[in-house]
Amino acid sequence: MNKLNFKYTILIGFTLFSMFFGAGNLIFPPLLGAQSGSHFIYSMIGFLITAVFVPTITIIVVAKHQGLKNLTDRIHPIFTVLFVTLVYLLIGPCVAIPRTASTSFEMALSPFLSSEHLIWARIFYSLCFFVLTSYVALHPNKLKNLLGKIMTPLLLILIGAVFIGTLINLPINIGETAQRYQEIPVWSGIVDGYQTMDILAALNFGIIISINIQDLGVKDPKQIAKEIMKAGVVAGILLGSVYCLTGYIGMHTSGYFENVTNGAQVLVYAIQNSFGSFAQILVGAIFFIACFNVCSGLLSCCAQYFHELYSKISYKTWLFGFAAFSFVVSSFGLDFILNASTPILSIMCPLAVVLIVFGIVIKPKS
Repeated sequence: MNKLNFKYTILIGFTLFSMFFGAGNLIFPPLLGAQSGSHFIYSMIGFLITAVFVPTITIIVVAKHQGLKNLTDRIHPIFTVLFVTLVYLLIGPCVAIPRTASTSFEMALSPFLSSEHLIWARIFYSLCFFVLTSYVALHPNKLKNLLGKIMTPLLLILIGAVFIGTLINLPINIGETAQRYQEIPVWSGIVDGYQTMDILAALNFGIIISINIQDLGVKDPKQIAKEIMKAGVVAGILLGSVYCLTGYIGMHTSGYFENVTNGAQVLVYAIQNSFGSFAQILVGAIFFIACFNVCSGLLSCCAQYFHELYSKISYKTWLFGFAAFSFVVSSFGLDFILNASTPILSIMCPLAVVLIVFGIVIKPKS
């Protein structure tokens, strides 16, 4: 196969979307909608810039250079090892991977448990979660079959159902605009989109997407780069669409809240008042699928990168090692992970943006 047909282009795009769209991507847009109120459109424009446009450009730029290593090597090989390794650790076992287990537990099971059982239940859940995601990540070239064909369409259907349920069952009630969105709402949206970590993730997802494209029969490196670019556009369109839907849910219901600080609270409210007794199951399913998809993709990306960096250790060993480390970190809980990661992310994200600008300016090696 010289290039992917339309069907497979969409499939790879769905797979890439599933690797992006985790818990943070679910929480931030409805929170923005709830807090921005009547300034929602301008705020969402800013959010889409840093949560969709920049990550999509990042995918395209990295693909143009046929890999992140080729791009960072243009600065210095030592920079490649230090920067890329740190990025993989952040979007991998140190922050993003354990966050998927902690967040999905908080949304799917925590409401049903008493406080005395919470710690042990979290540990048991995280263990099962990482066993399942590790099993899926064992075959990175097959991620498109589960994530692209099954999990992503199911997730999109569930989110669409929540949006329609909100429109039908809840009268629109737009609340007051929070102070930070009143003066320059576009800038506030830009800052919110920054928190999704998608800019860092976009630097690295090409490594697994490339493997899935090759599994479909495309072998030419330049054509693989073009297919990754197409997948980036498809994923960007899906991300933007879902962000607008979930952000609108927040705006639609913002008048029902006072001083809302959590996007999950907004989604749960909309679902509970639209689907009644079925609500908590729907909430749990949405967050579990989103977190499961992202965790499987991140485990694959990290294990593949470190296997290429140090091939004496097998892909499986790296994979299980990262899963075990992530399990330990996730046991400390979501608040610990978020508090520990914030200072590092505030440094790494600007560096990533500068790197992408550098990648746009310079020509790829022939």
